[in-house]
Amino acid sequence: MNSAMSTDLLFSRRRMLGTASCGFGSLALSALIAQSKEFPGLSPKLPPIPARAKRVIFLCMSGGPAQMDTFDHKPQTGKKPHPGSAYKFAPHGESGLKISELLPETAKHADKLCVLNGMFCDTGIHAQSFLQLHTGDRLRERPSLGAWVGYGLGTENQNLPGFISLNSSRPNCHGSAFLPAVFQGTPIGINGEDMARATIPNVTGDHLPPDSKRKQLDFIQRLNRDHRDRSGDDPRLEAVIQSMELGFRMQTAAPGLMDLATEPKSVLERYQVGRKYAVGTCRESDFGRQCLLARRFCEAGVRFVEVNHGSWDQHKDHRRDLEANCLATDAPIAALLQDLEERGMLEETLVVWGGEFGRPGLTPGGKDETGHNQKGFTFWLAGGGVKPGFTYGATNETGARAVEGKMHFRDLHATILHLLGLNPNELTFNHAGRDHRLTGPGGGRVIEDIFA
Repeated sequence: MNSAMSTDLLFSRRRMLGTASCGFGSLALSALIAQSKEFPGLSPKLPPIPARAKRVIFLCMSGGPAQMDTFDHKPQTGKKPHPGSAYKFAPHGESGLKISELLPETAKHADKLCVLNGMFCDTGIHAQSFLQLHTGDRLRERPSLGAWVGYGLGTENQNLPGFISLNSSRPNCHGSAFLPAVFQGTPIGINGEDMARATIPNVTGDHLPPDSKRKQLDFIQRLNRDHRDRSGDDPRLEAVIQSMELGFRMQTAAPGLMDLATEPKSVLERYQVGRKYAVGTCRESDFGRQCLLARRFCEAGVRFVEVNHGSWDQHKDHRRDLEANCLATDAPIAALLQDLEERGMLEETLVVWGGEFGRPGLTPGGKDETGHNQKGFTFWLAGGGVKPGFTYGATNETGARAVEGKMHFRDLHATILHLLGLNPNELTFNHAGRDHRLTGPGGGRVIEDIFA
């Protein structure tokens, strides 16, 4: 055999990782890490303080929901009339919590909701505020909330990621930044991809029997470990090794969870799976499928699931687009809350709803237009140890700014971590010579007034 032929036949380590038929090479650094004796930091960890919740479902309404037309009723009052809420509100449940007529199904679960009407943040610029909502910082790349949760609590399973982001469009909002790459989120259904076809890449394939894939992976891993041993400790290479192992195990768990054929027809109908809505500038969305997948992933042990819907960035044609977004999300969210309660999961699952800021009332003069409002808006929580049927905080008469029970994103983050049994001031990671935390140098306040 001549040298040219020999060179052609020999696979380099890099080429092997890229072309191996088992396909796990491209899973590197995808945060698909579970328990491991070689990487003990990823094992489940006992929370340092008593935990009220074990997991989080974040219903992220990208674009800024109009709080005055959903959960913060503002009638036209006073000597100087203001636009007020554009829709009718009514009290619901034993709590009498007021909810807009646009959300009739969610309103049936009013006694589960803890509504935060005093939210505020630092900027009305979408990209910066969205980043701050997810990472605590509006300008620099920082670990996301889901990554911090994984870092603090480890994972609950061996065969699935600890953090999943459904219908994700902004990698820096599910990333791990300077935290080990193993904690970043696994995106499924990127940039509005059809959720019925979305999957976790490279965990399916029947071109080889499992034992052959195992042998192939063992060979690749020997190369990886040999390289690691010769080059010294490298967290990135360790992440590659571990992610490929989890990728192999996920072949048995992930495809089944993504397949909704096992769900009863009645459940699929309640979640409105397969029904897509799109009006005006609103992107078509099968939001019900995301909500059902979130329940299934949490039931299987995923620690943090983000469910994305947007855009709620309604300026012109406000009523038309707001109604479309409410129609697309109302029944699926109600189905999720009902499902979690019926399965005994709601007490240990913290559901979070909200976007990067809110909106003022309609533009004076009868125009169907609105803008941005970072000074006062609404989030709501459910389950996970918060008070049900409870309203905390308030905006002023016009809804222009938070005036009671004010709660910044830093406070929201601190409160979520505390509910999970993590001390937000002590959950730190040393990077570039100093300790960093999700809530930033000044920290955040844990709002214990909303705890059940």
